[in-house]
Amino acid sequence: MFESLGFENFTAPEVTVFFALGLGVAFGLLAERSKFCFRRGLVGDDRRAAMGVWLMALAVAVAGTQAAVYAELISFDDHRFMTTDIAVPALVLGGVLFGAGMVLTRGCASRLTVLAGSGNLRALIVMLVFAFVAHATLKGILSPLRTTLGGFTWSIESAALPGSALIWSGLIVLGALIVAFRSGNRVTTLGLAALIGALVPLGWVGTGYVLYDDFDPVAMESLAFTSTASDSLFYGIASSAVSANFGTGLIGGVVLGSLLAALVFGSFRWQSFESPAQTGRYLLGGTLMGFGGVLAGGCTVGAGLSGIPTLSVSAIIAIAAIAGGALITQRILSALEIESASPSTTPRPLPAE
Repeated sequence: MFESLGFENFTAPEVTVFFALGLGVAFGLLAERSKFCFRRGLVGDDRRAAMGVWLMALAVAVAGTQAAVYAELISFDDHRFMTTDIAVPALVLGGVLFGAGMVLTRGCASRLTVLAGSGNLRALIVMLVFAFVAHATLKGILSPLRTTLGGFTWSIESAALPGSALIWSGLIVLGALIVAFRSGNRVTTLGLAALIGALVPLGWVGTGYVLYDDFDPVAMESLAFTSTASDSLFYGIASSAVSANFGTGLIGGVVLGSLLAALVFGSFRWQSFESPAQTGRYLLGGTLMGFGGVLAGGCTVGAGLSGIPTLSVSAIIAIAAIAGGALITQRILSALEIESASPSTTPRPLPAE
């Protein structure tokens, strides 16, 4: 379709960067206002409300993505999510490590990117560590470990959930909406979450249909924060050797969008580390997320919000492992805090939010 759009002076890959920038700005604005965060939905003090926001976004993402598939605008047959040789050990280990890391840093990759734009220097530093480790895992010194773990695969008959896609989509959407509407959120908050969810099929259709070009193809992508953070870091340090891509535009857009939202609504605050111990905890968490996110094939947004709508078995395994890793890590941290607790009248500061 790209050839009919009249972009005579631009190629499809070049327009994709601007498209991703727009997606990122919208996500940054909406996520900053709605406090969109999968971690909070699992272990936060307001987990019921936070999970309601996340599931509302998921419901819209699933409905929109599967509608686009039904209309034959896009197909996931050749997408990486649809491989029938699933590296289950890597998915599970990666998911658990990512989940542990996001608890240690009090935010997954998407949330930390948004926080970085609103003045949180802790989040910015963690994202730099996250991107560096992700890149090292994809193409650097950790790549042999990744390929070794990825070599243990299980073959399945279908890479998508078995049976009718319509039935699976309906069940996911119905279940997500029931939880969302019973979460106690205001209608406006759920509306913001729905708009976040709509960005997922917009990304799939934009890159897989609107910008499709036989002569200069681009990968079909949507919201994600692991490979995109890696690409952004690499572009930032080697822009004379590599071109900007979807990931570069997306990450830049999210930071810009969250910055605009924070400035307009007065939530911009400079924040930094409070102790060496906290710094170490965050750096460890960023490292675990970078390595784990690559093994799992994505983060809570890439494998979760964008992956689940494809009905991919591997995406569902990954997000389940992330949730399990987060819950186990939170339980361990809570037990350690109880054991080391001492009477104090000074309120304990929250590390990230």
